[in-house]
Amino acid sequence: MSRIIMEEDVNYDRTKEVKEFDETKAGVKGLLDSGIVKLPRIFIHPQESLPKYDETSSCLFHVPVIDFTGYEKCRRLEIISEIKEASETWGFFQMVNHGVPVCVMDEMLRVIKVFHEQPSEVKKDWYSRDHKVKVRYFCNGDLLVAKAANWRDTIMFDFHDGPLDPQAYPLVCREAISKYMEHIIKLKELLSELMSEALGLKKDYLTNIECMKSETVVCHYYPICPEPDLTFGTTKHSDPSSLTILLQDTIGGLQVLHQNQWVNVNPIHGAFVANIGDFMQLISNDKFKSVEHRVLAGRVGPRASVACHVYPNACLKYRPIEGFTSNENPPKYRETDITEYLTHFRSKGLDGYKALPYFRLKS
Repeated sequence: MSRIIMEEDVNYDRTKEVKEFDETKAGVKGLLDSGIVKLPRIFIHPQESLPKYDETSSCLFHVPVIDFTGYEKCRRLEIISEIKEASETWGFFQMVNHGVPVCVMDEMLRVIKVFHEQPSEVKKDWYSRDHKVKVRYFCNGDLLVAKAANWRDTIMFDFHDGPLDPQAYPLVCREAISKYMEHIIKLKELLSELMSEALGLKKDYLTNIECMKSETVVCHYYPICPEPDLTFGTTKHSDPSSLTILLQDTIGGLQVLHQNQWVNVNPIHGAFVANIGDFMQLISNDKFKSVEHRVLAGRVGPRASVACHVYPNACLKYRPIEGFTSNENPPKYRETDITEYLTHFRSKGLDGYKALPYFRLKS
């Protein structure tokens, strides 16, 4: 507490410090490599927003784990029922026996760490804050607008306009990302079917309305943090996507807000985490829930994760599906498209508040 008060008492030009840090293009890994033992001020969060010891994780709840064995035939209805319940009550679930080889998953996590652990001089060529750049490395997408930065670096692959030429990938992860995407697209297509049926729709419904059309793969790297009690790996937020398919390593730190309690999403080797995005909550008229989650900073690491955010067609506008509205249950959200949604999401940054209420209709 005294450290926070002391830091707030000095003359502090956040804009200047953010600019200087961003221009190094070295990210938080560069700070750690420089030997720092205290966090720069731009990473220190307000005391009231930091995790409290009595809320760090509830042992009363456990994120649902769904076994996809038999999804083709014998257990399909059971799996659909489990997805429905998890999507309505948690907004999160873990998937095992999903068909993606564990060796492909492990290799993807390995090469992400290899990329981020290269010398800063090598990574600088990939550093960019331009959202039009399809493959880019950066530290905090909202660095310029956030009140406090998070302790993580990122490399992102944007497939909004379709597949990318593998030559556009960094050499150290070129083969791994190509193979990983082959499998993740198949898993996305399977989830599109199962979630359509979990909503009580035909299995090709979400595919036909192009709600699960494109992907952005965001690969986070969370180095060891010298003062993890003063910052976050990722602050509280919900995802703007239709769906997120997350691969995390075994370090831990991801938490989901459930019944006003923070619950650990305990790592399971070989599992994916799926979470409902804001856009799915919008088109389902609150039937499926997009819930807030966060990543704690830690003294153990580095932690790596690979989040595949699945987005709708950027050329189409969406509103709540007619079958989920009635006179008794009118549409809760106005019509919008993913471009407008992302513009709002990015303008506010990860400020601890959901973007979805901005699009809610007044009752």
